[in-house]
Amino acid sequence: MTDKECSIEVSKDGPYIVNGLNVLVNSKGEKLEVQPSIALCRCGSSKNKPFCDGSHIEIGFKDEKN
Repeated sequence: MTDKECSIEVSKDGPYIVNGLNVLVNSKGEKLEVQPSIALCRCGSSKNKPFCDGSHIEIGFKDEKN
């Protein structure tokens, strides 16, 4: 990790917004391309997992805690 800190924000009824991530590795051990800011799925319906594709809107995902 560089001097830049990584941060994670939980979007209301939406994805995790991750800023400053340098490396992302999937469950198969493959490195995935990252941008300065990425949105990670937390509804489980994205067709582009682990990234959010907006499916949470279509399925009406709600998180009562956040």
